[in-house]
Amino acid sequence: MKLIEGKTALITGANRGIGKSIALKFAEHGANIAFSDIQYNEESKLLEQELSSYGIIAKGYASDASSFSDSEQLITQIMEDFQTIDILVNNAGITRDNLLLRMTEQDWDRVINVNLKSVFNLTKAIQRVMIKQRFGSIINMSSIVGVEGNSGQSNYAASKAGIIGFTKSIAQELGSRNIRCNAVAPGYIDTEMTAKLPQEYRDKWVQDIPMKRAGTPDDVANLALFLASDLSSYITGQAIPVCGGLHT
Repeated sequence: MKLIEGKTALITGANRGIGKSIALKFAEHGANIAFSDIQYNEESKLLEQELSSYGIIAKGYASDASSFSDSEQLITQIMEDFQTIDILVNNAGITRDNLLLRMTEQDWDRVINVNLKSVFNLTKAIQRVMIKQRFGSIINMSSIVGVEGNSGQSNYAASKAGIIGFTKSIAQELGSRNIRCNAVAPGYIDTEMTAKLPQEYRDKWVQDIPMKRAGTPDDVANLALFLASDLSSYITGQAIPVCGGLHT
């Protein structure tokens, strides 16, 4: 059974990692896919082809999610191309890790702008579309780090904690319009980003996980699919961990 057949989803930061897995999972379940990244490149073209192989319409866009004007223009263009946007996945994100003692103002601002301001930008731009439709599911990518904090990631933790507060507020604002807003909080997930961590750090993290393994991008994509589908039609304002029991 295809859970979101005929719907249109916008996924930011979808060229790789968790965003790409979500795009593929949504396409597998029948959704047309609009995806964006800071630039449209060869990776974007290949992803368009891979998504289209599921028999759906897929189109990539170059857009800076941290830019308010870019986000407004992106929504306008996608509406022209697809006529509807039923699902928004705010997945764009970066890290600039350092102890606060050594963290620069630029590293703080960049992480807050890409991770948190982008969620404001896209949600504000899309709300009129979803209000007019009287339907929508907004899925914001937070992190366990936004719940528990993490040494050397104060900027990242602040951005991801902010997403949770934003999610709960928007769920209250838009719930009466049949628009749901939830956050996903991944724990340690095997991606290109975590692959850059020292092996000893990765091993220690896995040992702290009750399920004794790192998560996969598909583990996160499965939850995103549930939240995008009508199976979760009475779930909104939640921050749901995908962490193998790391946060209990």
